Amino acid sequence: MAEPALDDLPLFPLNTVLFPGGMLPLRVFEPRYMDMTRECLKNDQPFGVCLIREGAEVGTPAKPERVGSLAYITHWDMQQLGLLQLRTRGGQRFRVLGSSVAAQGLLRARVELLPDEEDADVPAQFTALPDLLRLVVADKSEAVFAEPHAFGSASWVGYRLSEILPVPLAAKQKLLELDGALARLEILYRFLEQRGLVGGRA
Repeated sequence: MAEPALDDLPLFPLNTVLFPGGMLPLRVFEPRYMDMTRECLKNDQPFGVCLIREGAEVGTPAKPERVGSLAYITHWDMQQLGLLQLRTRGGQRFRVLGSSVAAQGLLRARVELLPDEEDADVPAQFTALPDLLRLVVADKSEAVFAEPHAFGSASWVGYRLSEILPVPLAAKQKLLELDGALARLEILYRFLEQRGLVGGRA
C-alpha cells in the first residue's frame, strides 16, 4: 500500500538536519515563517524541515534537499516583538514530490510520507553507542533529548547520535535518508572507532 501524501506542506529550509524524535529550537522573524507558524498553530499541523541544498536561510527561497522531517510545534513564546521562539520535535520523514513558491517566498510542497524504518534492539557489539548517549545526558544540566529516552532502540540511538556528532551536514542528510537502523549504527560506530572514541570489536 502506498504511503500517504500531503498536498500542501509548508517547508522551512534550514542549515540543519532534523531527525525523527529530535528537538529543534527555532527563532522565527521573517514574515513568511511568522505566517507559517500561525497557520500551523491554528490548524494543529506540522511544517516540513529540509536541509538547504542551495541558498541561504534568509531572503530568496532556498532549494531544499528532497528528504526531510515533519516538525511539530511543542511550545512557542514571543518575549520580544517580532521574534518568535519555537520548540519543535521531529516527526515522520518525507520526500518532496514537487514544490512551489507561495506568498512572501514561502515554499509549499507536495510530499510523500516515508514509512518508519524497522526498529531493532541495539546489538551487543554496539553497546558503546547507547553508553555514549547516557554520558551525554548525564553531563548536561538541560534536556538534550526529548523524553522518553530509548537507549535500547537502534533507531533512537542512531538518530540521536546522528544529531550530535560533528559530521558534515551532507553526511547527516545521508544518515537521515538511510533506510536501516542497524546500517546507521554500523556507520556511526565506524566513525567513532576511527577516532578512538569507542573500542575496536573482536
